[in-house]
Amino acid sequence: MELRHLRYFIAVAEELHFSKAAERLHIAQPPLSQQIQQLEAELDVELFQRKTKRQVQLTEAGQVFLQEAYQLLAQLERAIELTQRTGRGERGQLRIGFTSLVTYDVLPVILRRFREEFPEVELILQELTTSQQEQALRDRSIHIGFAHPPLEDTTLSQECIHQASLIVALPEIHPLAKQQSISVRSLANESFIMFPRHLGPGLYDQILNLFCQIANFNPKVTQEAIQMQTIIGLVSAGMGIAIVASSLQNLQRSGVVYRPIEEVTPLIETAIIWQPDNITPVLDKFFQVIQIACS
Repeated sequence: MELRHLRYFIAVAEELHFSKAAERLHIAQPPLSQQIQQLEAELDVELFQRKTKRQVQLTEAGQVFLQEAYQLLAQLERAIELTQRTGRGERGQLRIGFTSLVTYDVLPVILRRFREEFPEVELILQELTTSQQEQALRDRSIHIGFAHPPLEDTTLSQECIHQASLIVALPEIHPLAKQQSISVRSLANESFIMFPRHLGPGLYDQILNLFCQIANFNPKVTQEAIQMQTIIGLVSAGMGIAIVASSLQNLQRSGVVYRPIEEVTPLIETAIIWQPDNITPVLDKFFQVIQIACS
């Protein structure tokens, strides 16, 4: 049985007239009659009772087959539609790696826009360090990452989508909080809260180089924390100060103030990273949304 048999049968069943059905299908009447005969022979059942040479009515078996044929065609049309939409990247799954830092600027905007345009794409988010994202891309457990260069794996593709300056986060009761901006040299005797280097060696080294190059001293790190929220929480508790990306100002915390740095500081880059040989239709749509959201 072929798909055309179902379409021909439905046309005859709805018109109850071979000539009218043939005209509707844009074929001659004799071939249509032959196709219906072949279908009945294959099913070994009579689907139509012939009232005249051209006019017919459905048998009880024909009525049952008509309802089933409607369902089969509807399922087929849905399968075709879903397949086409998946091929266009409008359905499917996208696994995304990200660092906590990007949740304060670019990532929410991109995700919100993508979900509005492609609500049937399942987004699976994993908070990972930059190095963990590189490994996840190699393992193909994520499709794309939001990370902070430089990367260790030079085979990965990357594109910078955002830059942020460095600022100082300090307790609001700290003497330096009264200043509008802060010089790096004035921080020589301060206690610093930082994340462990292995979580983000690129960003960690940029912060340390800031002190070495501008003020010629190494910061005294007295506390370490993994999450940016925790670092800001410790600042609020008076445990020290922190050098953070300017996007962290969006994380408002009682007892904490943010101040710009007087000297020229390196910019903290956020880049999307991906495997160049693993671009799916959904990922291609995601690239388009990123381009629009970050333009």
